[in-house]
Amino acid sequence: MKQRLLGWLIPRLIVLVHWLLRLTIRWQFVGNVYHPGQSQRFMLAFWHSRVLMMPMAFRGWQGRMLISEHRDGAYIADAVALLGIRSARGSSTRGGARAALAMLRAAQRDHCDLGVTPDGPKGPAEVVKPGIAQLAIKAAYPVLPVSYASRRHRRLRSWDRFYLPLPFTRGVVVYGDYVYPKPDESTDAFVARVQQAMDAVTKRAENYFSEERK
Repeated sequence: MKQRLLGWLIPRLIVLVHWLLRLTIRWQFVGNVYHPGQSQRFMLAFWHSRVLMMPMAFRGWQGRMLISEHRDGAYIADAVALLGIRSARGSSTRGGARAALAMLRAAQRDHCDLGVTPDGPKGPAEVVKPGIAQLAIKAAYPVLPVSYASRRHRRLRSWDRFYLPLPFTRGVVVYGDYVYPKPDESTDAFVARVQQAMDAVTKRAENYFSEERK
């Protein structure tokens, strides 16, 4: 009974916090900004710690998110479903092959974008795992790295040091450039380029307001 109650309550609390921060923070959008209906299909990539505001950064997105089968993943999957985002369940540690196949089928059948947290579900934090590269290569999708930051925020004591923006401040979403798989490129080489791109958008987001004051 308790687990059922938590399973109903926690996703709705996540959505409530999302909307609170969405409405009380003055958000700016820089870089390769996403627009619904654009023709380029892609694989959205963002760190596990920055999942909270991604539905705002991709309003109208009709893609499919890969979310872990762990308990926390169930809460996230239900929360993003309430925000209109579909998901496939699985990770590198559980159900990964089945989820990757579901993602590929969605890309082929529905011609939809895909989304992943390349360091999830257990880390190491902000380290790209090979799975994203393998999935992008098989789907023939470029990776779109995205991050966000806010002038006022907190970092929680979770494994990913979850990034929690605070209300009534300014925030920025940084969209990077597409990272395309190259013909005959090794998985390791592609992972390294995705890592570099992810690090770049994260750094740009975190330095955005300090650089603005210079």
